[in-house]
Amino acid sequence: MTRSKRTPLIAAAFLAVLVALGVGQSLLDKTAAADAASAVAAPRFEVDPLWPKPLPNHWLLGMAIGVAVDAQDHVWVVHRGASTLNPRTEVLPASPAPGPEECCLAAPPVLEFDPAGRLVGHWGGPGEGYEWPASNHGIAVDDKGNVWIGGNDKKDAHVVKFTKSGKFLMQVGHQGKNAGSHDMENFGQVAKIFVDPKANEAYIADGYGNRRVVVIDADTGKFKRFWGAYGNKPDDSNLGNYDPNAPPAQQFRNPVHCAELANDGLVYVCDRPNDRIQVFQKDGKFVKEAFIAKKTLGDGSVWDIAFSRDPQQKYIYLCDGKNEKVYIIERDSLKILTTFGDGGRQPGQFFGVHSIATDSKGNIFTTETYEGKRLQKFVYKGLGPVTKPDQGTPWPGASSD
Repeated sequence: MTRSKRTPLIAAAFLAVLVALGVGQSLLDKTAAADAASAVAAPRFEVDPLWPKPLPNHWLLGMAIGVAVDAQDHVWVVHRGASTLNPRTEVLPASPAPGPEECCLAAPPVLEFDPAGRLVGHWGGPGEGYEWPASNHGIAVDDKGNVWIGGNDKKDAHVVKFTKSGKFLMQVGHQGKNAGSHDMENFGQVAKIFVDPKANEAYIADGYGNRRVVVIDADTGKFKRFWGAYGNKPDDSNLGNYDPNAPPAQQFRNPVHCAELANDGLVYVCDRPNDRIQVFQKDGKFVKEAFIAKKTLGDGSVWDIAFSRDPQQKYIYLCDGKNEKVYIIERDSLKILTTFGDGGRQPGQFFGVHSIATDSKGNIFTTETYEGKRLQKFVYKGLGPVTKPDQGTPWPGASSD
């Protein structure tokens, strides 16, 4: 082919490439515009891989099954210690044995961290005048600075209340005394406590044995009211395994894992194995519900919730220890906006994310049970457009990508 014949062909090919590039760019522009149009404003977070600071004394966390934040933004954790540490690889034997080993020891059950992540307090365990839970579960710090702890061992039928320094104040219920979900003196394996400062009432997620929410006087421990799913009278009959295709269960399944009161007086209950949040008025009247990852079996998806710290508490943060993520939910509509997290051991990932709390700056704190055994901080980075339903691991810098 002569040069004169090749020139028009080359020109035509070049023009075709330019047209294709133009079409491609147009498609990219349209996709970007569509993403921008579909974006929603949602809180954004980044994991702080350097928080908290290392524990002293060769201490380790066991299964970390409760986290709370007090009025001074101190972060409180309760964990299960030596009974949940691997005796071959994680913790020294109870009685000294010959050898050079120096690591490690279980930390005391209750740990207090300041906002910088420094350990500033620790206590807990059996003592005179009270029954320490056989399997402690959940921690709350009320407006008076008192610390509440539940327990989910089969014999744990009580909650205990202490000062911040660990001085015993009150026990409600007694180990081994649970008589079921109509008992007005004892609980049935409590998962979590929330204290309402206005009414001076404590909401008890009761729990792993019983199937109800109980409200007690926060000073005297007197039982005031209780209810089951949909506000029904609780029934402890075995419902069998959860079936996502069956009609919604009219009772809670075990465990009833949280009961959190919002500023507007609505109570949000974690019906964990039924994969749902149920919302009630303070008297137990049912308001609405939402299913989260409804096909989740086994451990369930709705483990614990915390509210955003704006006055309207516009968002719910829900931790899901089965699917290993945190959902960001619009509280009014119960619509999922996005999620973050993934399964794994690196910062920002989870292995059994169990409990969640927020501080006054909007930061999120989570603890992990099973083999997770840790406390993590997720720094609030403000509101921003979110287009991804699942953001994955919120590594530093990812929120600005």
